[in-house]
Parts: sequence; structure tokens; C-alpha cells
Amino acid sequence: MNGDEAGARAAAAPLTLAFMASAEFSLPTLAALLAAGHRCAAVYTQPPRPAGRGHKPQLSAVHRFAAEHGLPVRTPTSLKTADEQASFRSLGLDAAIVAAYGLILPQPILDAPRLGCLNVHASLLPRWRGAAPIQRALLAGDDETGVAIMQMDRGLDTGAIFRVEAVPITATTTAAELHDTLAALGARMMVDVLAGVAAGRLEAQPQSAEGATYAHKLERDEGRLDWTQPAAALERAVRALNPWPGVWFEHAGERIRVLAAAIGAPTTLPPAALPPGTVIDDRLTIACGEGSLRLCKLQRAGRAPMPTDALLRGYPLPAGTRFR
Repeated sequence: MNGDEAGARAAAAPLTLAFMASAEFSLPTLAALLAAGHRCAAVYTQPPRPAGRGHKPQLSAVHRFAAEHGLPVRTPTSLKTADEQASFRSLGLDAAIVAAYGLILPQPILDAPRLGCLNVHASLLPRWRGAAPIQRALLAGDDETGVAIMQMDRGLDTGAIFRVEAVPITATTTAAELHDTLAALGARMMVDVLAGVAAGRLEAQPQSAEGATYAHKLERDEGRLDWTQPAAALERAVRALNPWPGVWFEHAGERIRVLAAAIGAPTTLPPAALPPGTVIDDRLTIACGEGSLRLCKLQRAGRAPMPTDALLRGYPLPAGTRFR
């Protein structure tokens, strides 16, 4: 058997992996790794958290998937203890695959697998390191984003890069659409990168610090519409922040969610006649700090989502109404 044949056989050989993730974004990657024949020795995910109206403990999306597929699950609250690190080492891993896990990996964890810890990150690193890269790219008006597969180090998304692939962001791209596109792309990329790393034909390249930005975690109140902002920024927020934390405004003490919006048509009225937050027509177009925003799909508290014209038939918001 020549060297090329040996390399191909090594790349095709099943690997023993730990999968470390919590969010739905990671599920296509786990499914792809299993379909490729790799063995998952353990799934590490966040412990159950109280959620919903009853605040009952809920399993993470990854925990539910693992349970349905008979995979062993571990839910440590920290990986910093000697016992947890010894338990991790005892798995005899070829690699750990990490995607939106939520716990810091200390150096003993990073060093334990033979091939190290490989991460799927939803941005064009070094742009948008951190917790919310999909939403921050949309909010910033970026015209593209993508997926990076990196070798993890102790920094925050600062590891060396194996591969980066870009996808466009259009004027209508939503966070939900981008999430699904990047999740599928990351799954394909990880299977390919893992095969290349295992065969010794793919090496990570140091990540540049130039152009680095940080994708701060989303906060619940970020979804409140500030009408003094430009309409273009508010329209991006509607696409970026649904379904969570959601985009909303208040009227008569009620919080109304905005599920879809569009930039309004230009107006000939002077800016002084249109203070931000003023309804300017019968289509629920709102004056903003710059331009206007037409609200296209809304949801009142406890009600189903509906197009704006349907909502206005039972909840009039005539021109001149002012939102604060």
C-alpha cells in the first residue's frame, strides 16, 4: 500500500470523539459526524435549565438529540476540576468537536484529545468572535458571513483556522435563515476538515488579529425599537433579533412584537413634522431618526401573529399616533 492509499484509509477510519455543544446550531454537525461513521464516546452539554411559564428544567437541544440516539450524555457545570478532567481523558479521544457549548475549556481539556479540540464557529473569523455572531453580522449590515473551523486554544475564538467559507447576506436575510444555512455548512465543513486533520494533510493557520470584532451576547432589552435610530438599522434589527429576544414597541401599556418590516417610501414632509415614532400613514409606516419603517407583520400579547392590515382592523393606529 502506497502513502496515498494509507492516507485515504486513515482519513476514512472512524474516530472516537466527544461532542461538546448545547444549541440547535450544532445538531447538523453531530448528525453528520455520526453518519460519517465516527464514534461518539460522550456528548457534553449544558445541564437542564428552568424555562417556559412553569420554569420546569428543560434539556438542551443537544441533550434531547443525544438521548434519542442512545448517546451517553454528560452535563458538568464546570470542566475545571481534576475529576472532570480525568474523566474526560479516560475517554481516549481522537478529537473533541465543539459548537456553541457554553463552557470554557481549560488547557487540560484542550490537550486531552489526540487531535485537539475543533470548533465550528458561525462567522468569518476574526470578525465576530463571541456568543452571537449571526445576529451581530446582520445588525452591522455586513454583506457576507460564513463558517470557520478552528483549532481551539485558551482565547475566545482566537485559535488557528483550518478552513473558512463565506455566504452572502442579502437585504432580506433573516437570523433564522442564516442560522440554518450556516449550521448545514458547518456540518459539511467539519466532516471534511476532520478527515483532513486525521490524515495529516490539513494544518491550521494562525488567525489574524487584524479586523477582529466581538459579538456580544444578546440581551433581552436589545429588541426594543428606538425610533430615533435610522430606519435601515431598525429594519436590520427586525431581521436579526427574531425569534429571540424579539423586536417590539409599546403602545397604551401593551408590548407589540414586530415580526417583519420594510424600509418606508421617501416622504416630502419636513423632518420637523415627523418626530420619531410618529405613524405617518394608514399602512403603519413610522417616522424614524432617518427615513421611515413600515411594519408588515405584528403580534399582540397573547395573540397570533398577523399581517398589519389585519391587526389594524381590530386595533386602530391612525396617522398621528406617537410611539415612544
